[in-house]
Amino acid sequence: MIWDKKYETMPRSELADLQGQRLRAIAEKVYDRVPFYKAKFDAHGVKPSDIRSIADIAALPFTTKDEMRDVYPYGLLACPLSDIIEIHTSSGTTGKPVVDAYTRADIDLWGESMARTLSMGGAGKDDILQNAYGYGLFTGGLGAHYGAQRIGATCIPISGGNTKRQLDFLRDFGSTALTCTPSYSLYIAEAGREEGIDFEKLPLKRGFFGAEPWSDNMRAEIEEKLKIKAYDIFGLTEIIGPGVAAECECQNLLHVFEDYYYPEIINPDTGAVLPEGEKGELVFTTLTKEGTPLIRYRTRDITYITRDPCPCGRTHVKMHRLLGRTDDMLIIRGVNVFPSQVEQVLVKAEGVEPHYQLIVDRRDNMDCLEVQVEMTENLFSDELKYIEQKEKEIEHQLKESLLVHSRVKLVEPKSIARSEGKAKRIVDKRNI
Repeated sequence: MIWDKKYETMPRSELADLQGQRLRAIAEKVYDRVPFYKAKFDAHGVKPSDIRSIADIAALPFTTKDEMRDVYPYGLLACPLSDIIEIHTSSGTTGKPVVDAYTRADIDLWGESMARTLSMGGAGKDDILQNAYGYGLFTGGLGAHYGAQRIGATCIPISGGNTKRQLDFLRDFGSTALTCTPSYSLYIAEAGREEGIDFEKLPLKRGFFGAEPWSDNMRAEIEEKLKIKAYDIFGLTEIIGPGVAAECECQNLLHVFEDYYYPEIINPDTGAVLPEGEKGELVFTTLTKEGTPLIRYRTRDITYITRDPCPCGRTHVKMHRLLGRTDDMLIIRGVNVFPSQVEQVLVKAEGVEPHYQLIVDRRDNMDCLEVQVEMTENLFSDELKYIEQKEKEIEHQLKESLLVHSRVKLVEPKSIARSEGKAKRIVDKRNI
């Protein structure tokens, strides 16, 4: 289901012209209204008049999260504060939070972006959407809420947590769509199984999951346990929230809504723009944002993009689901390791649940990695020798995939702390 056929299926040449016009306009706006950007442009030796097409974006300076924190709270406003009707921020757990401020037009843009997202998964006005993303400063809850309202669906703003109530509402209200993090969807499935719920008998048909990296193998796990179609969605607070990119019905990479949010892939070390199909750091420029527009924001997410045609008919560039982040990438004895790579191995292994943590430590001046993963009840009841054999099997599979040795420790069912938000995958003891 295509929500906005004019823009989502726009010919590439027309789309490039539109992007060029919008880039020139946003460059002029931030240069004239945001002292932070005027200083950056001047230091970079570039003027808005230098922008003649979207290709000229490479001449503009990058923006980083640290720079956003430096001008907290209002240093990126490109309009009077009286025009701002809503503010969201990041968690701020590693410093000052980054601020995203919205005008009325920005809220409408957000709702439109999420309307596209939900429509891609087949949601419409006849759906009952149970929104288990957190409401508040976190953008997940309200983003999905605005999108549900835009498509005319019935939205249940249940927010995150209280899993017993989540299950009650799935049954009592006949929810047909679910929005939450992928790890929490598995938590819901696990809790439902303990209550004897047969998800196949519920009206639930589809789920929209994001806010943390996940794999196709985890998708298969979610779809099998909840008996739904599971769609990957992507967004970030700094750009607008959820609704920057999403999977269509083909479930093959995420379409970036590049008439609003222009993506680039760069070498994270040099800043050079990489060719299509090459993995690197994802960078976004907001082409129409009014409150806090951003120029070439470095997300630290690792992925790649492709412009190969999609059977769905949408012409927007597609990005691979996130492969990790430059700041959660582990380097173990010179080898780059992402949690998503570990997950791809674990979800294929028999006898284990999709709940795991990576414990990184340093022994004898050498980095070492321990993968703790929960056993199923059946494996837990087996003899110790079979559990040890399974640990060795998974160690071998991880060695082949990661090209570095890791110790596997199978732990009791439900012994790894559950998360109702983003799952905590890494425990790095090297910094303790």
